[in-house]
Amino acid sequence: MKTTRYLARRTAGSLTLALLMTAAAGSAWGGQSLDIPSKTWGISFGNSKSFTGLRFNFRDSQVQRVNGLNLTLWQPRKDNKDAVIQGLSFGTLPGGGYLRGIQLGILGVSAEKELKGISLGLLGAGCGGDVVGLTAGGLGAGCGGSITGLNLGGLGIGAGKDVTGTTIGGPGAGAGGSMKGVNIGGVGVGAGERLTGLTLGGLAAGAPEVRGITIGGLAVGGNDVKGIQIAGGFIMINEGGRLAGLAASSFNYIRGAQTGLAIGIVNYAYSVKGLQIGLVNIVRDNPRGLKVLPVFNTSF
Repeated sequence: MKTTRYLARRTAGSLTLALLMTAAAGSAWGGQSLDIPSKTWGISFGNSKSFTGLRFNFRDSQVQRVNGLNLTLWQPRKDNKDAVIQGLSFGTLPGGGYLRGIQLGILGVSAEKELKGISLGLLGAGCGGDVVGLTAGGLGAGCGGSITGLNLGGLGIGAGKDVTGTTIGGPGAGAGGSMKGVNIGGVGVGAGERLTGLTLGGLAAGAPEVRGITIGGLAVGGNDVKGIQIAGGFIMINEGGRLAGLAASSFNYIRGAQTGLAIGIVNYAYSVKGLQIGLVNIVRDNPRGLKVLPVFNTSF
């Protein structure tokens, strides 16, 4: 019995070594490959250009399309940016132009134009274009386009355009455009255009436009803010902006119009259609004698 197990281990080890050597050789032979039983399907060892089945290669170069299992030992060359890989990609740094399916990278996962499906990288996962699906990077995940789905980053999540779905970034999460869904950042969450949904920032959260429930450990800020806003320190609305809904913090500093309810130690607004409740309540545009009141204030 022991002899059988020993032989099985030796055989498996020899086969693995043979696969790696063949893949490396195939890459070194100017892109040649050993394909069984066909050049287009079956099992391929080396840099086959278009293949369906099980494919093993050291480093991809000028690949056109792979459907099935693509196992590579190193990141693809720069001339591989148009490759379409569909199925299961596994390796140290699997990559290509379009990665669709399941991508597992020992160090990371990288796509030039599209990353779609389940993408897991020990250090990170990223794409020059759009990312769709479940994306997780030990240190972080990001893209130059938009991210849609469940996004997890140990240190952070970022997108050049929009983020939609559930996004959790260790210290932070952000987007150059809009963020929509559940957005959580250990330190902060921010968007260049709009935050919509449930947003939780360990220290702060903000965007020019904010919609939904927003909670910041220290601060929440924006220009056009609607919904429920809660902060441990202060809520700030930019000059000429507006807040509609509920604002609850130590200091609600609304340099514009307040519509709804503000609860804090100190409340300040230019005008109020609703109510301020706190120790000191200031409505700038009120008549003299009614600008500053204890307990509550509103526009008169």
